[in-house]
Amino acid sequence: MASIFTRIVNGEIPAATVYEDAQTLAFLDVNPASRGHTLVICKQDLPTLLDLPPDLLAAVARSVQVVARAIMVALHPDGVTIVQNNGTASGQTVPHYHVHIIPRWEGDHALSHWKPGTITPDELRELAVTISARMGTKDVA
Repeated sequence: MASIFTRIVNGEIPAATVYEDAQTLAFLDVNPASRGHTLVICKQDLPTLLDLPPDLLAAVARSVQVVARAIMVALHPDGVTIVQNNGTASGQTVPHYHVHIIPRWEGDHALSHWKPGTITPDELRELAVTISARMGTKDVA
């Protein structure tokens, strides 16, 4: 069955659209974290960032920038949070690639669930080496 976002792209479900081009669609989130919370999706039904070809990923990034600029001008927030989750463990609830643009105002506590962890400098270096060692391998590129 098609995701709710694919159904929006196909016109089966209405959305409050703020931007659209050949590859992307941006619309207001029906469960917003703040006023103006917008989702930018790729029109192609692909679940995560890891599934997008580089040109489509670039198209979504361009649309995110265009929409974020419009939000800044229209709503005058103090800032904007850009969030993108991949997989249910990360909080992705719709298996269709999308980016959240969340306007932020000082003291709004819109994303107060984030609790930074602690890590030692040695652990940071070890983790960086582990990840860097996978760069350029066939299962990464």
